[in-house]
Amino acid sequence: MTELKYINANGLDFGYFEAGPADAPLALCLHGFPDSAHSWRHLLPALADAGYHAVAPFMRGYAPSGIPADGAYQAGAIAADANALHEAFGGDGDAVLIGHDWGAIAAYGATGSAPGRWRRAVTMSVPPLGGVLADFFNYDYGQFKRSFYIFLFQTPLAEAGAAAHDMALIDGLWRDWSPGYEDAAEDIAHVKESLRDPAHLAAAVGYYRALFDPSRQVEAYAAEQAAVTATGEVPILYLHGTDDGCIGADVVQGAPDHLPAGSRMELVDGAGHFLHLERPERINREVLAWLAG
Repeated sequence: MTELKYINANGLDFGYFEAGPADAPLALCLHGFPDSAHSWRHLLPALADAGYHAVAPFMRGYAPSGIPADGAYQAGAIAADANALHEAFGGDGDAVLIGHDWGAIAAYGATGSAPGRWRRAVTMSVPPLGGVLADFFNYDYGQFKRSFYIFLFQTPLAEAGAAAHDMALIDGLWRDWSPGYEDAAEDIAHVKESLRDPAHLAAAVGYYRALFDPSRQVEAYAAEQAAVTATGEVPILYLHGTDDGCIGADVVQGAPDHLPAGSRMELVDGAGHFLHLERPERINREVLAWLAG
Protein backbone atom coordinates (compact mmCIF):
# COMPACT_ATOMS: atom_id res chain seq x y z
CA MET A 1 0.00 0.00 0.00
CA THR A 2 3.02 2.30 -0.23
CA GLU A 3 3.33 2.81 -3.98
CA LEU A 4 0.75 5.22 -5.33
CA LYS A 5 -0.06 4.85 -9.03
CA TYR A 6 -2.36 6.71 -11.41
CA ILE A 7 -4.78 5.74 -14.15
CA ASN A 8 -7.23 7.71 -16.28
CA ALA A 9 -10.85 6.54 -16.42
CA ASN A 10 -14.12 8.32 -17.18
CA GLY A 11 -12.15 11.49 -17.94
CA LEU A 12 -10.49 11.63 -14.50
CA ASP A 13 -7.08 10.75 -13.13
CA PHE A 14 -7.43 8.31 -10.25
CA GLY A 15 -4.72 7.67 -7.70
CA TYR A 16 -4.75 4.03 -6.57
CA PHE A 17 -3.00 1.25 -4.67
CA GLU A 18 -2.79 -2.29 -5.98
CA ALA A 19 -1.69 -5.80 -5.06
CA GLY A 20 -1.42 -8.94 -7.16
CA PRO A 21 -0.57 -9.53 -10.84
CA ALA A 22 -2.10 -7.21 -13.42
CA ASP A 23 -3.29 -10.13 -15.57
CA ALA A 24 -5.33 -11.71 -12.74
CA PRO A 25 -9.10 -11.15 -12.38
CA LEU A 26 -9.84 -7.62 -11.19
CA ALA A 27 -11.03 -6.98 -7.63
CA LEU A 28 -11.98 -3.32 -7.38
CA CYS A 29 -12.31 -1.91 -3.83
CA LEU A 30 -14.12 1.41 -3.35
CA HIS A 31 -14.05 3.48 -0.15
CA GLY A 32 -16.62 5.88 1.27
CA PHE A 33 -16.81 8.95 3.53
CA PRO A 34 -14.92 10.03 5.52
CA ASP A 35 -12.32 7.54 4.34
CA SER A 36 -9.61 6.89 1.76
CA ALA A 37 -8.07 4.11 -0.30
CA HIS A 38 -5.80 3.29 2.67
CA SER A 39 -8.89 1.71 4.24
CA TRP A 40 -8.30 -1.42 2.15
CA ARG A 41 -4.82 -2.16 3.47
CA HIS A 42 -5.97 -5.42 5.11
CA LEU A 43 -8.12 -6.72 2.27
CA LEU A 44 -5.89 -5.93 -0.72
CA PRO A 45 -3.09 -8.40 0.14
CA ALA A 46 -5.64 -11.07 1.02
CA LEU A 47 -7.32 -10.64 -2.36
CA ALA A 48 -3.93 -10.79 -4.10
CA ASP A 49 -3.09 -14.02 -2.26
CA ALA A 50 -6.42 -15.42 -3.45
CA GLY A 51 -5.45 -14.78 -7.08
CA TYR A 52 -6.90 -11.34 -7.80
CA HIS A 53 -5.50 -8.10 -9.15
CA ALA A 54 -6.72 -6.05 -6.20
CA VAL A 55 -7.08 -2.31 -6.82
CA ALA A 56 -8.15 0.44 -4.39
CA PRO A 57 -8.61 3.88 -5.99
CA PHE A 58 -9.27 7.17 -4.26
CA MET A 59 -12.83 8.08 -5.22
CA ARG A 60 -13.51 11.07 -7.47
CA GLY A 61 -12.74 14.31 -5.70
CA TYR A 62 -10.65 12.66 -2.98
CA ALA A 63 -7.00 13.70 -3.34
CA PRO A 64 -4.91 12.60 -5.09
CA SER A 65 -7.70 11.67 -7.53
CA GLY A 66 -9.03 14.42 -9.75
CA ILE A 67 -11.93 16.80 -9.31
CA PRO A 68 -14.47 16.43 -12.15
CA ALA A 69 -14.84 19.51 -14.34
CA ASP A 70 -18.62 19.07 -14.48
CA GLY A 71 -18.92 18.88 -10.68
CA ALA A 72 -20.78 15.57 -10.89
CA TYR A 73 -20.87 13.72 -7.57
CA GLN A 74 -24.17 11.90 -7.92
CA ALA A 75 -24.36 8.18 -7.20
CA GLY A 76 -24.60 7.44 -10.91
CA ALA A 77 -21.28 9.20 -11.54
CA ILE A 78 -19.35 7.08 -9.05
CA ALA A 79 -21.04 3.97 -10.44
CA ALA A 80 -19.89 5.02 -13.92
CA ASP A 81 -16.38 5.49 -12.50
CA ALA A 82 -16.38 1.90 -11.27
CA ASN A 83 -17.34 0.59 -14.70
CA ALA A 84 -14.79 2.86 -16.38
CA LEU A 85 -12.07 1.63 -14.01
CA HIS A 86 -13.06 -1.93 -14.90
CA GLU A 87 -12.40 -1.02 -18.54
CA ALA A 88 -9.16 0.83 -17.81
CA PHE A 89 -7.71 -2.07 -15.85
CA GLY A 90 -8.66 -4.59 -18.53
CA GLY A 91 -11.30 -6.32 -16.43
CA ASP A 92 -13.52 -9.06 -17.78
CA GLY A 93 -16.57 -11.00 -16.64
CA ASP A 94 -14.62 -12.56 -13.78
CA ALA A 95 -14.11 -9.18 -12.09
CA VAL A 96 -15.51 -8.57 -8.62
CA LEU A 97 -16.47 -5.36 -6.85
CA ILE A 98 -16.16 -4.53 -3.14
CA GLY A 99 -17.57 -1.27 -1.79
CA HIS A 100 -17.90 0.36 1.63
CA ASP A 101 -20.25 3.26 2.41
CA TRP A 102 -20.34 5.42 -0.77
CA GLY A 103 -18.32 2.65 -2.39
CA ALA A 104 -21.25 0.33 -1.67
CA ILE A 105 -23.61 2.77 -3.40
CA ALA A 106 -21.26 2.83 -6.38
CA ALA A 107 -21.27 -0.96 -6.41
CA TYR A 108 -25.07 -1.15 -6.54
CA GLY A 109 -25.12 1.20 -9.52
CA ALA A 110 -22.15 -0.35 -11.34
CA THR A 111 -23.33 -3.95 -11.07
CA GLY A 112 -26.90 -2.95 -11.83
CA SER A 113 -26.05 -0.97 -14.95
CA ALA A 114 -23.34 -3.29 -16.32
CA PRO A 115 -23.90 -6.78 -14.88
CA GLY A 116 -21.75 -8.40 -17.56
CA ARG A 117 -18.66 -6.75 -16.13
CA TRP A 118 -18.97 -8.16 -12.59
CA ARG A 119 -19.24 -11.76 -11.40
CA ARG A 120 -19.96 -11.01 -7.73
CA ALA A 121 -19.96 -8.06 -5.35
CA VAL A 122 -19.61 -7.28 -1.67
CA THR A 123 -21.12 -4.17 -0.09
CA MET A 124 -20.65 -2.91 3.47
CA SER A 125 -22.34 -0.51 5.86
CA VAL A 126 -24.85 1.08 3.45
CA PRO A 127 -27.76 -1.15 2.36
CA PRO A 128 -29.45 -0.83 -1.04
CA LEU A 129 -30.69 2.73 -1.46
CA GLY A 130 -34.03 1.62 -2.87
CA GLY A 131 -35.03 0.45 0.59
CA VAL A 132 -33.26 3.20 2.53
CA LEU A 133 -34.79 6.13 0.68
CA ALA A 134 -38.27 4.60 0.60
CA ASP A 135 -38.24 4.11 4.37
CA PHE A 136 -36.32 7.24 5.32
CA PHE A 137 -39.18 9.03 7.07
CA ASN A 138 -40.15 5.89 8.90
CA TYR A 139 -36.91 5.88 10.89
CA ASP A 140 -37.01 6.64 14.58
CA TYR A 141 -35.42 9.64 16.27
CA GLY A 142 -32.20 7.73 16.92
CA GLN A 143 -31.50 7.28 13.22
CA PHE A 144 -32.37 10.91 12.47
CA LYS A 145 -29.81 11.93 15.09
CA ARG A 146 -27.19 9.68 13.51
CA SER A 147 -27.95 11.27 10.13
CA PHE A 148 -27.37 14.86 11.29
CA TYR A 149 -24.29 15.29 9.07
CA ILE A 150 -26.36 14.59 5.94
CA PHE A 151 -28.59 17.55 6.77
CA LEU A 152 -25.57 19.71 7.66
CA PHE A 153 -24.08 18.96 4.26
CA GLN A 154 -27.14 20.38 2.51
CA THR A 155 -26.38 23.85 3.94
CA PRO A 156 -23.91 26.61 2.98
CA LEU A 157 -22.19 25.99 6.33
CA ALA A 158 -21.10 22.49 5.36
CA GLU A 159 -17.52 23.14 4.22
CA ALA A 160 -16.73 25.55 7.05
CA GLY A 161 -18.20 23.19 9.62
CA ALA A 162 -16.32 20.19 8.28
CA ALA A 163 -13.01 22.09 8.15
CA ALA A 164 -13.24 23.71 11.60
CA HIS A 165 -10.79 22.78 14.37
CA ASP A 166 -8.58 20.62 12.15
CA MET A 167 -11.57 18.73 10.75
CA ALA A 168 -12.80 17.73 14.20
CA LEU A 169 -16.06 16.60 12.60
CA ILE A 170 -14.19 13.70 10.99
CA ASP A 171 -12.70 12.65 14.33
CA GLY A 172 -16.17 12.74 15.86
CA LEU A 173 -17.79 10.71 13.09
CA TRP A 174 -15.19 7.95 13.36
CA ARG A 175 -15.65 7.90 17.14
CA ASP A 176 -19.43 7.70 16.91
CA TRP A 177 -19.63 5.37 13.95
CA SER A 178 -17.10 2.80 15.18
CA PRO A 179 -17.12 3.19 18.97
CA GLY A 180 -15.09 0.03 19.55
CA TYR A 181 -12.29 0.94 17.13
CA GLU A 182 -9.58 2.49 19.27
CA ASP A 183 -6.81 2.60 16.68
CA ALA A 184 -8.29 4.96 14.08
CA ALA A 185 -5.60 7.67 14.24
CA GLU A 186 -3.77 6.46 11.13
CA ASP A 187 -6.96 6.14 9.12
CA ILE A 188 -8.22 9.57 10.16
CA ALA A 189 -4.87 11.15 9.26
CA HIS A 190 -5.15 9.70 5.74
CA VAL A 191 -8.70 11.04 5.39
CA LYS A 192 -7.69 14.54 6.44
CA GLU A 193 -4.74 14.47 4.05
CA SER A 194 -7.12 13.56 1.24
CA LEU A 195 -9.62 16.31 2.10
CA ARG A 196 -7.35 19.06 3.46
CA ASP A 197 -7.57 21.13 0.29
CA PRO A 198 -10.88 23.09 0.26
CA ALA A 199 -11.72 21.94 -3.26
CA HIS A 200 -11.43 18.29 -2.27
CA LEU A 201 -13.43 18.82 0.91
CA ALA A 202 -16.15 20.49 -1.17
CA ALA A 203 -16.10 17.45 -3.45
CA ALA A 204 -16.74 15.07 -0.54
CA VAL A 205 -19.63 17.27 0.61
CA GLY A 206 -20.88 17.33 -2.98
CA TYR A 207 -21.75 13.62 -2.84
CA TYR A 208 -24.38 14.42 -0.20
CA ARG A 209 -25.74 17.51 -1.92
CA ALA A 210 -26.28 15.55 -5.13
CA LEU A 211 -28.15 12.86 -3.19
CA PHE A 212 -31.26 15.04 -2.78
CA ASP A 213 -30.84 17.77 -5.40
CA PRO A 214 -31.80 16.70 -8.95
CA SER A 215 -30.25 19.91 -10.35
CA ARG A 216 -26.84 18.54 -9.38
CA GLN A 217 -27.36 15.32 -11.35
CA VAL A 218 -25.78 15.09 -14.80
CA GLU A 219 -27.89 13.49 -17.52
CA ALA A 220 -24.90 11.52 -18.86
CA TYR A 221 -25.14 9.27 -15.80
CA ALA A 222 -28.90 8.70 -15.94
CA ALA A 223 -28.65 4.95 -16.59
CA GLU A 224 -26.25 4.38 -13.71
CA GLN A 225 -28.33 6.68 -11.48
CA ALA A 226 -31.44 4.60 -12.12
CA ALA A 227 -29.53 1.39 -11.44
CA VAL A 228 -28.44 2.61 -7.99
CA THR A 229 -31.96 2.21 -6.56
CA ALA A 230 -33.03 -0.78 -8.69
CA THR A 231 -32.56 -4.43 -7.78
CA GLY A 232 -29.85 -5.81 -10.07
CA GLU A 233 -28.87 -9.34 -10.99
CA VAL A 234 -25.26 -9.70 -9.76
CA PRO A 235 -25.21 -11.60 -6.42
CA ILE A 236 -24.14 -9.40 -3.51
CA LEU A 237 -22.90 -10.19 -0.01
CA TYR A 238 -24.02 -7.38 2.30
CA LEU A 239 -22.08 -6.93 5.56
CA HIS A 240 -23.16 -4.64 8.41
CA GLY A 241 -21.80 -4.15 11.92
CA THR A 242 -24.19 -4.60 14.83
CA ASP A 243 -22.62 -1.55 16.53
CA ASP A 244 -22.72 0.73 13.49
CA GLY A 245 -23.22 4.28 14.75
CA CYS A 246 -23.91 5.71 11.29
CA ILE A 247 -26.73 3.44 10.12
CA GLY A 248 -28.23 1.40 12.93
CA ALA A 249 -28.43 -2.35 12.52
CA ASP A 250 -32.20 -2.11 13.01
CA VAL A 251 -32.46 0.00 9.85
CA VAL A 252 -30.95 -2.69 7.61
CA GLN A 253 -33.17 -5.61 8.57
CA GLY A 254 -35.07 -5.29 5.29
CA ALA A 255 -31.93 -5.09 3.13
CA PRO A 256 -32.23 -8.67 1.76
CA ASP A 257 -35.56 -7.70 0.17
CA HIS A 258 -33.71 -5.25 -2.08
CA LEU A 259 -30.69 -7.40 -2.97
CA PRO A 260 -30.47 -9.45 -6.19
CA ALA A 261 -31.41 -13.12 -6.27
CA GLY A 262 -28.71 -15.32 -4.77
CA SER A 263 -27.50 -12.57 -2.43
CA ARG A 264 -26.95 -12.78 1.32
CA MET A 265 -26.72 -10.42 4.31
CA GLU A 266 -24.46 -11.02 7.31
CA LEU A 267 -24.41 -9.00 10.54
CA VAL A 268 -20.96 -8.73 12.14
CA ASP A 269 -21.24 -8.81 15.92
CA GLY A 270 -19.42 -6.07 17.82
CA ALA A 271 -18.31 -4.20 14.70
CA GLY A 272 -19.14 -0.61 13.84
CA HIS A 273 -19.32 1.28 10.56
CA PHE A 274 -15.68 0.68 9.54
CA LEU A 275 -16.01 -3.05 10.07
CA HIS A 276 -13.32 -4.01 7.54
CA LEU A 277 -10.78 -2.14 9.70
CA GLU A 278 -12.17 -3.24 13.05
CA ARG A 279 -12.53 -6.95 12.20
CA PRO A 280 -10.13 -7.46 9.26
CA GLU A 281 -9.68 -11.21 9.70
CA ARG A 282 -13.43 -11.82 9.89
CA ILE A 283 -14.21 -9.54 6.96
CA ASN A 284 -11.40 -10.95 4.81
CA ARG A 285 -12.70 -14.45 5.49
CA GLU A 286 -16.30 -13.51 4.64
CA VAL A 287 -15.29 -11.68 1.45
CA LEU A 288 -12.99 -14.40 0.13
CA ALA A 289 -15.50 -17.18 0.87
CA TRP A 290 -18.23 -15.25 -0.96
CA LEU A 291 -16.06 -14.49 -3.97
CA ALA A 292 -15.04 -18.15 -4.19
CA GLY A 293 -18.69 -19.24 -4.40
